[in-house]
Amino acid sequence: MNRRGALLGGVAVAAAAVGAGVAWQRRAAAPGDDAERELWRARFERPTGGGPLAFEALRGRPLLLNFWATWCPPCVAELPMLDQFQREQAKNGWQVVGLAVDNLEPVVSFLARRPVSFGIGLAGVDGIVLAKRLGNSGGGLPFSIVFDRSGRVAHRKLGAIALEDLQHWAATVG
Repeated sequence: MNRRGALLGGVAVAAAAVGAGVAWQRRAAAPGDDAERELWRARFERPTGGGPLAFEALRGRPLLLNFWATWCPPCVAELPMLDQFQREQAKNGWQVVGLAVDNLEPVVSFLARRPVSFGIGLAGVDGIVLAKRLGNSGGGLPFSIVFDRSGRVAHRKLGAIALEDLQHWAATVG
């Protein structure tokens, strides 16, 4: 084999290794059943008291899970719309839950000024890790996931929710 052939062969092997590494990384970072199973076993402190927010008790009905923070303007802006969705869609079995990626004190203070009718759990900074495992690869907020009645992910949305999103989710999952 000549030098050129050896060089091309080496480049091909290196490219294949890089491709395999990228594929493995994507597979490892992809949301999966393990993260969903962990979520359904998870319990979060309720910032307003009343015992832990246990996700196992939420299974069997459509669920809109929203990761948010008090310091996130689009998160705060969409909370009234989520609250209205909860009030309107509860009769259709829907549940809305917010997981605050924040500290206890700011969440308690915020909810005292702007209460919501849906459940809030305190996820803290670990909420970003959980959101990433559930499909939020960038770790941005707000991040929402819709689960169907069987507990499987039906929709994901990174960024602020629009009324059209809620209408679509209610029509396709409810």
